[in-house]
Amino acid sequence: MTAQDQRADRFRRLHADGLLLLANAWDAGSARLIESLGAAAVATTSAGVAWAHGFADGDRLPVPRLIATVADIARAVRVPLSVDMEGGYSDDPDTVADHVAGVIEVGAVGINLEDGGGAPDALCAKIERIKRAAARLGVAVFVNARTDVYLRGLAPDARRVEETLARAARYREAGADGLFVPGLTDEAQVRAIAADCGLPLNLLARAALPPAARLRDWGVRRLSAGSDLAQSAHALTRRLAAGFLRDGDSQPLAAAAMGYGELNALFEPR
Repeated sequence: MTAQDQRADRFRRLHADGLLLLANAWDAGSARLIESLGAAAVATTSAGVAWAHGFADGDRLPVPRLIATVADIARAVRVPLSVDMEGGYSDDPDTVADHVAGVIEVGAVGINLEDGGGAPDALCAKIERIKRAAARLGVAVFVNARTDVYLRGLAPDARRVEETLARAARYREAGADGLFVPGLTDEAQVRAIAADCGLPLNLLARAALPPAARLRDWGVRRLSAGSDLAQSAHALTRRLAAGFLRDGDSQPLAAAAMGYGELNALFEPR
């Protein structure tokens, strides 16, 4: 079994029991920092990766930039790595499969793929092609199918559980390994979807959600920070930079900084 096979197996098992917490990274440095804090796995945020390269989120990041970023992260960390692929950066299922093959080839063992505002048929076709491509590469990639029923209000409130479960059944049949439902926060609805979707349920961090221990009791198996860490990092940078540019005061910069030696040591050869 190769090292990548071992990471793929480990990543899959992390969804079986307990609750996998994913603090999403946007580059090799943030990924290595997160790993150093004891993270069992690292996932990327598509928004954070796009912003780090000067692009807006929303399938706009050039795929070669994405693959290069994933390669950098895979080199920097040893834990399993999952990549947010947005909608796959194409509407064509075969092209999406090629893009996913590219991130697998540089070390990823999991991906997120979303239906967005599209019909379930489109995501099903993409998942099927991805699974074939991964099989050819010999990597059991974990496909986390994201449905935006709640995030985009794709069904009336009274029908959101039903619509989510219907989509989950289709995505599971197509080969999905997990179900990601950003925007879902209601306890009764979380419990219903977790019990009946037939896949490990992933939620997106929201202020309305309780701590991890309660989410685990609800049946949730994965909780993602999403773009919040990247947004917070940019907010802190904006505040510090604005103050420095305004008055040139060095004290706030020093007070907020992580130690140079501690940070630099994270990137020494291991």
